[in-house]
Amino acid sequence: MDAVIGAAAGAAGLAVFGLAFSVWSLFGRQERSAAQRLGQLTGANEDESRAAPRQRFQGLAQSAARFAASTDEEQISALKLRLMQAGYRDRNAVEWYSAARTGGAVLGALVGFLLVPKTNLLWMVGGALVGTSMGYYLPWVLVINALQKRQEALLRSFPDAMDLLVSCVEAGLGVDAAMRRVADEIESSSPDLARELQQVTHETNAGIPRVEALRRLGERTGVQEIVSLTNVLIQAERFGTSIARALRVHAEGVRVKRMQRAEGKAAQVSPKLTVVMICFILPCLIVVLIGPAVVNVKNILLPSMADAG
Repeated sequence: MDAVIGAAAGAAGLAVFGLAFSVWSLFGRQERSAAQRLGQLTGANEDESRAAPRQRFQGLAQSAARFAASTDEEQISALKLRLMQAGYRDRNAVEWYSAARTGGAVLGALVGFLLVPKTNLLWMVGGALVGTSMGYYLPWVLVINALQKRQEALLRSFPDAMDLLVSCVEAGLGVDAAMRRVADEIESSSPDLARELQQVTHETNAGIPRVEALRRLGERTGVQEIVSLTNVLIQAERFGTSIARALRVHAEGVRVKRMQRAEGKAAQVSPKLTVVMICFILPCLIVVLIGPAVVNVKNILLPSMADAG
């Protein structure tokens, strides 16, 4: 049994190292500049002595990713889109994510096996299964959490960016120049939204049609308001309507939705406070109000009843 535990501990150490490297590769580098991405593609950022171990470990990670990766192209595309919306734009993000799930499953199984008592085989198997499930689904939870936080950050500053965009377009700037100007203005307060707008301008400057660049903007963010903005711009450009008027109408709708979200959150305060009062404040009040009466009954009434009896 000691030999089994030692082997399991050694395998757990290797799994911890592999999982830590996979998680760092996936979750530790969400945003990179265009120069960094170009350097990675061309190999200009690292010499051969540093690139060789990294390439070997990437090959190992890709081999481990085959155990968790799906062979369905639709599922792979959906996973790639979800990772992109969460901010993970690395070209090997799907492989790193699958490798993290595989390593998490192995590590969770070993940890669950080591933590449970070794006297019962059922406990050992159950602990390994629970650890495997937790380690396998932990990367998915982290990705969903990052996606929600990023979408909230984009949505928080989007109404103000819309007002700036409307002002720039009405002042005479084109859509591309207006997006570039808005991105420069909001880069300090909302870097994520600024990068997305800058990427649209870079794609259009590179020769991609504006309709396709706007459609990619909606896919990358996954925020309904931004998707609606892209649809408004696409329809205005396709049918030749006034872009400034369409943007102003959409900006008013975005402000109304922001007010409705604020009112909805304000309406949720009372039920949440009620639950807190029932669980924490009401028991304290009961103790304060009924506690002295209980003490008096114990010290006075019960001895009197005992003497009378």
